[in-house]
Amino acid sequence: MKGSLILGKVGGVRIEIHWTFTLLLLWVLFSTLKQGGDTTMVLFNITLIFVLFLCVVLHELGHSYMAHRFGIPTRAITLLPIGGVASLDKMPEEPQRELAVALAGPAVNVLIALLLLLVVPLNAYRGFTTEQWEQLLAAPSREAFLLYLLMANILLVVFNLIPAFPMDGGRVLRALLGFSYNRSRATDIAARLGQGLSFIFLILGLLFNPFLVIIAIFIFFGAYAENKMVQQTFQLRGHKVREALLTDLTLLQAEDPLEKAIETILKGTEKDFIVVRENKPIGILPNKTILEYAQAPQRPIGELIKTSFPCVGPDSDLEKAIEIMGHHQQKFLPVLEGETLIGAISSENISEFIMLKAGLAPQAT
Repeated sequence: MKGSLILGKVGGVRIEIHWTFTLLLLWVLFSTLKQGGDTTMVLFNITLIFVLFLCVVLHELGHSYMAHRFGIPTRAITLLPIGGVASLDKMPEEPQRELAVALAGPAVNVLIALLLLLVVPLNAYRGFTTEQWEQLLAAPSREAFLLYLLMANILLVVFNLIPAFPMDGGRVLRALLGFSYNRSRATDIAARLGQGLSFIFLILGLLFNPFLVIIAIFIFFGAYAENKMVQQTFQLRGHKVREALLTDLTLLQAEDPLEKAIETILKGTEKDFIVVRENKPIGILPNKTILEYAQAPQRPIGELIKTSFPCVGPDSDLEKAIEIMGHHQQKFLPVLEGETLIGAISSENISEFIMLKAGLAPQAT
């Protein structure tokens, strides 16, 4: 995710914090000072936020661990003001496996809450009046810190299990629907329900808490994007790479100046290029690299190419090609038949293939 600071790795999973996380810290600082809090209270609240987000990281690692058990790697966990996002290569399609992955995160928070119950003296708080609770929670003490952390983990479980796709609860719903419907239909139902619930979050956010507005936007567009991706993937089933193959390609040499790629872009529709030596691909020149170095048109292409890249065969499934693109974060792949380069496949061409197939499909009467 753009604008993220890498904090480190846990079990091979990259942990990142997005720059917008600073907005949360500033909001906590502003709110505390506005309510008359002193430096001690500011430090207390900031520390609570960091420990709470440690719980969020553990929550996302729960998803990651369960996905790993099913052979699905996790590229990164990104911390945002509204929580965390685990970037799995994909969600398992089998309902029982998706259910396990979706529930693994909340299960971690349940475990944390149970551990906190061992040190939080709830019996001592029985019979507390409202004033006593207010006094306890208003003071920056160890007892208040543990209570806030306990309540936050319980809320994380409850909130995440709301059936608002693509939140955990929405994925649980899709998995349960998957026992009765195909993945396309199950996703569509879960996504529509999630978008409906996002309007409730929006109204509540406008009335009470602005962070709910952000969550509403995340749910609405997240549900739309994933639903669209699943529907497209579903339409690709049974189709091969050769059906959407790009064959009218301009092949570049490592010795060519970048100017040649720029001129080709301006003359036609090509954006990404394969760099070859003796008709064998030795690198990929992505469009974003061309734009980045466009002010140095005489620079040799060989200095700019991406030399590590996957390839696919013409008889590979288009669905598999999409999966490879997502895993390698590369939208343009050379297509080899044996060791011979016969073309390329791009995410843009696959999208056009889907639209054309939808347009050519017989209309229901």
